[in-house]
Amino acid sequence: MATHRRASLCWQFLVWLGLVVGVLAASDQGDWWQRTVFYQIYPRSFMDSNNDGVGDLRGITARLEHLKDAGIGATWLSPIFLSPMVDFGYDITDYTVIQPEYGTMEDFEALVAEAKRLDIKIVLDFVPNHTSDQSDWFRRSVAREGPYTDYYVWHDGREDPTAENTNGPQRRLPPNNWPSVFYGSAWTFHPERGQYYLHQFTAQQPDLNFRNPAVVEELREVLRFWLRKGVAGFRIDAVNHLFEAEGFPDEPESGTDTDPLSYGFTNHIYTKDLLECYDMVYQWRDLLDEWTREYGGDTRIIMTEAYANITFTMKYYHSEQDPPRPGSHMPFNFLLITDLSQTSTAPDFVHTINKWLTYMPRTGATANWVLGNHDQPRVGTRYGAERIDAMNTLLMTLPGIAVTYYGEEIGMVDNPDARKGEPEAEAGKAFIAFSRDPERTPFQWDDTANGGFCSGQVQPWLPVHPNYRQLNLAAQRQAERSHYKTYQRLVRLRGHETFRHGAIQLVPYSNDIIAYVRELADSDTFVVVISLAPTARTVDLLSVFPRLAPELHVASSGFNSSHPTGAIVQSDRLAVDGYDGLVLRSIPLASRKNKFSLPAFLGAAAKDAAVIASIVIALGTGLYHFQYRARALGGAKWSGGFKK
Repeated sequence: MATHRRASLCWQFLVWLGLVVGVLAASDQGDWWQRTVFYQIYPRSFMDSNNDGVGDLRGITARLEHLKDAGIGATWLSPIFLSPMVDFGYDITDYTVIQPEYGTMEDFEALVAEAKRLDIKIVLDFVPNHTSDQSDWFRRSVAREGPYTDYYVWHDGREDPTAENTNGPQRRLPPNNWPSVFYGSAWTFHPERGQYYLHQFTAQQPDLNFRNPAVVEELREVLRFWLRKGVAGFRIDAVNHLFEAEGFPDEPESGTDTDPLSYGFTNHIYTKDLLECYDMVYQWRDLLDEWTREYGGDTRIIMTEAYANITFTMKYYHSEQDPPRPGSHMPFNFLLITDLSQTSTAPDFVHTINKWLTYMPRTGATANWVLGNHDQPRVGTRYGAERIDAMNTLLMTLPGIAVTYYGEEIGMVDNPDARKGEPEAEAGKAFIAFSRDPERTPFQWDDTANGGFCSGQVQPWLPVHPNYRQLNLAAQRQAERSHYKTYQRLVRLRGHETFRHGAIQLVPYSNDIIAYVRELADSDTFVVVISLAPTARTVDLLSVFPRLAPELHVASSGFNSSHPTGAIVQSDRLAVDGYDGLVLRSIPLASRKNKFSLPAFLGAAAKDAAVIASIVIALGTGLYHFQYRARALGGAKWSGGFKK
């Protein structure tokens, strides 16, 4: 055991060497968006104020106190703009008009005012890639009316080589083999204009032409419109689809999907992740930064949605030129959704978390973690309902920004019987695969009819999950222990300076136990233990984290845990219940300086950061590069963000 401890201490020493590089690049993570929890509201499903079965703005306003109670500091709303609702708001007719189902502009202004009173920021969904085909812009473009003629991507199409030669007009085919994300060709022929138009999503969502400067300016004015209304920023939808390759070449076949109408049939090298997409984000960031400089107030932010590989995603933070152009404050990190599942192991989790931290730029970047959204199965459905508290524990204790999808704080799960509409003939199974209704069902406020979302005499737009009588906010607020009580406690813990500014050391203790330490000089040390196992395990935390105190205080646990908050446990023989998520508090580093002087150690190590970096790389560790407060280096203020 002594030999093992000495080996662990040696590894700890090398890990701290790796931290120095992060220390030198760190800065104060003090801006509002870096220290809050973001909460996504799907407006149709949050609260219905007028009993028409559809959630609305007044309903959101009436329930903002819930966000305050949960500890939320900012919420972003899925689209609330005028729309025929083919894609439930992501097909926009007018970017500056409120969808009547949701209320009026006065209702929105009242929402912003109440949110301001409660110190909650409002972030709007911005959908720039496409509009609705009912948009006035599109109708005028169809008619070739200036200046709208080239507001969308139009093409004559290709001649059909198999058509017989006649004196009549030659039959035309789509310009290329590009498939839509939602199945079928990405091109639809419009008989009135006599050309094909591009739609990377549904045929009712024609793509705007971002190579037209007039389109770019139209959308800049949309941003200014809502900034004048007092919003704190924008979540930009499908940002990596904005540009397509000029010349419209066929995309190469992927070789992994045999259906030419399926999105997986081609590799999307000409329709996604083009360099121009990043430049557009940098332009929008310039606009928001300029607005903040001119009008004052808190920083206005950009959050970007792009399902892309890790290298492409990182480009949204800022450009690679010198000096870099700033981009998205939060390129959404979907790795906890896309790369992990119910069958993932502790090494899988550690690898995935470190993947983001390793690729993230050393300067001008703050990590973020997203567990769910309106397009993905809920946490309890994806990971298993028994792991909800463990997953929320993970979300709230990693360094950086946390994003919660509405209902995850009480452990809502998908309702598989909630699907709106019927599949089109050509889509078939694709409709079922792409239906996102099961994760969009109404919030479960209490055990009254329809979960308190609307009255019992009204049928909500999607059926409430039948478990609402047992699983609802009111019951969980009254219970001594619940998902919601655990969530609240985790949000409060997240405000601790160690979680805001501290370093992280993350290891797979075993195949089904994740463990990591969050440390900050002169402050409390926390160790987090996440169990993926169905049965109890005994863990010796001192074998991997030898600087922990012998006894630890339980700061948070799952609501079914045998370790209540405030209990004392032993570091070297911790019994971890199946599927538990534990946050354990150790004693402050300052009281153990006689054992290990971190300031002196870091001061000496910082003299040769290049050597330190080479040692870390040689060891093959890309983890543990997070930041410390610089009082560890002599008094300057350092934290868990990166230098801007």
